[in-house]
Amino acid sequence: MQEWFATPPGRYLLAWEQAQFDQAVADVFGYHALQLGAAEVDGLRANRMPHRWLALSDPARTSRAALLTDFTALPFGANSLDLVVLPHSLELSPDPHATLREVERVLVPEGRVVICGLNPASLWGMRQRRAHLYRKLGVGDLFLPEGGEFIGYWRMRDWLRLLSFEVESGRFGVYRPAVRSEAWLERCRWMDRAGERWWPIFGAAYFLVAVKRVRGMRLLSADWRRAAARATAPVSIAGKVHRHQSDQTD
Repeated sequence: MQEWFATPPGRYLLAWEQAQFDQAVADVFGYHALQLGAAEVDGLRANRMPHRWLALSDPARTSRAALLTDFTALPFGANSLDLVVLPHSLELSPDPHATLREVERVLVPEGRVVICGLNPASLWGMRQRRAHLYRKLGVGDLFLPEGGEFIGYWRMRDWLRLLSFEVESGRFGVYRPAVRSEAWLERCRWMDRAGERWWPIFGAAYFLVAVKRVRGMRLLSADWRRAAARATAPVSIAGKVHRHQSDQTD
């Protein structure tokens, strides 16, 4: 998607997604965070974890240091990462199910996964499907990058639920029409606000934050030591004497 992100609609999408990632990861705490794919998006820019990695599935022209790895076999142990961000990583993966299962494996319990994807039920998705039909006739070009399969918002939520993720938040964005002209995109700026109000589920992109839940596990609150101390505290001698005198009176 590197070249496409340099186009006017690509820059428009990139700006929206970067803002979503900055907001979503700013207050996610831990030690280890990973971004899979799309080096053009700095999904961990606003996060403060001491160890942050970018992983790519193939060599790419990027100035950022990156790990070259298979997304279905990540070089991290089970339950070792606190946060994983996936900017278009699943829809461009040859095996999105295996990639998501691998993300579940490496995340710690209560760890978070942040996903953004292109919405097939949008003006952009409709134009892409029409372009595919025209290409079979030997005319026209694709509007969006070629490769992979766009995964619908509700379908993505179903995949997460099957892997015991709980969706914490979800939203749509990017409501301007599927045009390549910078001028027309600017003329349609008003559609971003109107789309959020009147047709929110038809945004060209969606954004999800989900938490890995583990059955039978309950996280203890920060004051568990104080609560345990109160539960095991000895009863005062005065209290025992008072109860003994009361029993004799009865």
